[in-house]
Amino acid sequence: MSANTDRYETAVTHYFEAWNAGGRDTLTKAVVAAWTADGTYTDPLADVRGHEQIAAVITAAHEQFPGFAFRLLGAVDGHHDTARFGWELVDETDGSAPVAGFDVIVLDGEGRIRSVHGFLDRVPA
Repeated sequence: MSANTDRYETAVTHYFEAWNAGGRDTLTKAVVAAWTADGTYTDPLADVRGHEQIAAVITAAHEQFPGFAFRLLGAVDGHHDTARFGWELVDETDGSAPVAGFDVIVLDGEGRIRSVHGFLDRVPA
């Protein structure tokens, strides 16, 4: 495994730790570990900057989908400071995944996320 591949996979692991964090303190620590202070998150439903706003988007997703967890779908691919990966939102009780998408992240020199550009491929009606 190349150093860059490990860097991308580590960043994506931190990303999912943030999206699956329980509790305010755990979420705050996970967002700080994953994103730069001025990091951004943009998808069709949100366009935010900074740890506090990113944590608010994650909290809103958990409020809308209680009992669900975000999971990596497929492999992480990347080059230079950019990586892409698919994901799905899985109901932990029955394994169904009503939401799926694809994200592109840009990393800083330390492997933290500077920006996320998210796309929704499957959403509930």
